[in-house]
Amino acid sequence: MNYILYAVPFFFLLIALELLADRWRGVSTYRLADAINSLSAGVLSTSVGLLTKAVGLLTYTLAWQQLGLFELSADSLWVWAFAFVFYDFCYYWNHRLGHERNVLWAAHSVHHQSEDYNLSTALRQTSTGFLFGWIFYLPMAVAGVPPLVFLTVAALNLLYQFWVHTRHIPKLGWFEWIFISPSNHRVHHAQNAVYMDRNYGGVFILWDRLFGTFQEELDEQPVIFGVTTPLASWNPLWANVQFYVALWHDAVRAESWWDKLRIWFMRTGWRPADVAAQYPAHKPELSQFVKFEVPLSRYRQLYAAAQFTVYALGGSYLLARGAELPVAAVWLGCVWVAFGLYSIGIWLENRAWAPRLEAARLAANLPLFWLAEALGVFGAGWVLLGVYSLLSALALLAGRRAAQALAM
Repeated sequence: MNYILYAVPFFFLLIALELLADRWRGVSTYRLADAINSLSAGVLSTSVGLLTKAVGLLTYTLAWQQLGLFELSADSLWVWAFAFVFYDFCYYWNHRLGHERNVLWAAHSVHHQSEDYNLSTALRQTSTGFLFGWIFYLPMAVAGVPPLVFLTVAALNLLYQFWVHTRHIPKLGWFEWIFISPSNHRVHHAQNAVYMDRNYGGVFILWDRLFGTFQEELDEQPVIFGVTTPLASWNPLWANVQFYVALWHDAVRAESWWDKLRIWFMRTGWRPADVAAQYPAHKPELSQFVKFEVPLSRYRQLYAAAQFTVYALGGSYLLARGAELPVAAVWLGCVWVAFGLYSIGIWLENRAWAPRLEAARLAANLPLFWLAEALGVFGAGWVLLGVYSLLSALALLAGRRAAQALAM
């Protein structure tokens, strides 16, 4: 069962309820562009995951078949309980090393780039975590946890983490001695020095207390969310490659071949001495922190929201039907999603060439829809998507004319 797919409507329902809580309490924890960027990263992650999840699943299954020390039964409740706790223990080390090593942080940093903290942030997931993430769960395969049990507890662990991404729930007393809560997970998303690299558990905070990485949220230290090297972009593709690109540039600039290699696996933030001296990193002063923002007209905001809605539905369709579609069709769907989300990101950044990119995207839909029908993806649904493209083109043209009239 695809638990994430069935949870999607509840995710958006809870986001709507959180928006109502914002209004009721007279606060603002959402910004449209930031929320769309976070959700875009999530849609991109689930879409790309249709092509990459086989890496982790195949390696896990092979290790379970060839290296398993015990034969644990999926019919035993104790096996499920053991697997649930064991998974969170492995997740703790995956998560912790994801903050402590350059190449792992390059993947995980996507989840931390939002400078807001709300339920949309929970859905802000990496598309490159499959490269190394599978390694941390192999002990479960060696212990004999069946793949079905592993996949299920992994999904439950991820679903649990959704609700802790909110600022509306205060400290929860005794609960926080055992479980991850919104308060101690807010600490995890902070860029304040006192909070950095703390509270890694997915469900249980016990690992952090045991291994010395726990930090309580302090009243005298309001959390400032985000990363110390800001993304400063609404582009979900750039969000996924930003830190890889930074590491690559440093590796190319380094004179020592040893430095070129080891930079990827050193502690996060480590740079070769010669590179750091010649190309010093400039990080903004936290006391003068200002969230990244790009002014947008109401028309541009509504257009972006409408376009994202279509791609969110398209990504959900892929997630629902991915297992039964030809690989070529899944590739086509992922390209369509990635290009569309990239275009929306450029639009939100108010780039001068964004309308031209939008026009190109809408024009490209026509041959893509034809190809999708040929691959048996949409059937007659391509007609509906064709109508959507036409209406979007008319909205784009109307917005352009309105902008020209205002400029006169």
